[in-house]
Amino acid sequence: MDNTCIHVVGGLYREECMRPGWREIYGSAGRAASAIAAAGGKACLHGYADTLASDNFLQRAALEQYKVNLTDVADATTFQYVHGLGTPTITTQAASHPSLTISQERVVRFGMLEGDAVVHANFAVYDPQNVSNPRHFAENGSTATHLALVLNRYEAAVLSGIDGSPLEMAQALVSASRAQVVIIKLGPQGALVYADGQEAQVPAFRTDKVWKIGSGDTFVANFAHHWMSGQPAGQAAILASRATAYYCQFRGFATPGQLAAYWPTPVELSARCLKGYRPKVYLAGPFFTLAQLWLVEQAREQLHALGLDVFSPYHDVGHASANDVAAKDLAAIDNCDVLFAIADGLDSGTMYEIGHAQARQKSVVIYCENEADNHLKMMVGAGCIVSKDYVSAIYQTLWTAIEL
Repeated sequence: MDNTCIHVVGGLYREECMRPGWREIYGSAGRAASAIAAAGGKACLHGYADTLASDNFLQRAALEQYKVNLTDVADATTFQYVHGLGTPTITTQAASHPSLTISQERVVRFGMLEGDAVVHANFAVYDPQNVSNPRHFAENGSTATHLALVLNRYEAAVLSGIDGSPLEMAQALVSASRAQVVIIKLGPQGALVYADGQEAQVPAFRTDKVWKIGSGDTFVANFAHHWMSGQPAGQAAILASRATAYYCQFRGFATPGQLAAYWPTPVELSARCLKGYRPKVYLAGPFFTLAQLWLVEQAREQLHALGLDVFSPYHDVGHASANDVAAKDLAAIDNCDVLFAIADGLDSGTMYEIGHAQARQKSVVIYCENEADNHLKMMVGAGCIVSKDYVSAIYQTLWTAIEL
């Protein structure tokens, strides 16, 4: 038995994204194996795979130098996204496959849709990855001498059984699961790491671009690699957060040399946001066609989901007289912290709103894919943040707002 190898078990899925274009076969476990191999670790990939997925992983494993131990199934699960922040359409087989059993020194286990994995390990990292019914690590009979849990806030609340602070949830999880380490991901606030009775805060990092699909898998993989190599949990989590930022920026997995040279800026919440303030965002954009309305609805929904207080002229004012619309919209801009503008088409109302926000010295983030650079020259020169990628623009708005 190779005690230095990290055995990764979890979902192996087809992934399709419309914008930006993406058609790959990864899933949580597949991505984690690639991330560990890139980081300089040894990995062995376990999971359920159909013929196409098996061929894909065999070729990738040969190129990236990791091992595979796959269980044949008839068809793979597919995740289809419109964009990286959208809720995916999931196509999967109705029947669940027999559980896999992994007995190894080091194991990373992800929750998955098509089956389960019973793990017996000395060191284990577990990410339940379940948005509706997360399960405890030991619920299926899994055991580990040293266990680390990586959870989002929702999973932590469900599994701890309390609706308290992240620290209170982490302490309850240690008691309930006998975990040595609990990491609770907190979005723009980074993550809480609770290990051996001590808490530490790990920052998130700001990037120019944000490729969201698979970022959580990348964090888990890099944390496991560093923690199982002997790094303290807090330091392993910081390295994992930086590696995740690299992945979001470049859609790739950082090698040790790349990670050593990559120093993104940590996200630092303002004092008022740390006290619970919800920054106000004005959502500017045309809403005269179904496509325009759909995008406004998406932006409003996702900015809300990230914790921002969103004013949308379509939703909060609607169709009214010119005097009424102008007065209410301009007052809302005066009251906002950041203006987020959808600028494709260079709608006259949106351009006016951007100019008014600039005159009031408000921060402005512009999402615009299809206009020539010279059409946005004034906005760029005035200090507006301009992004051609929708998800990146949403995150630039979030980071700008919470740092004010």
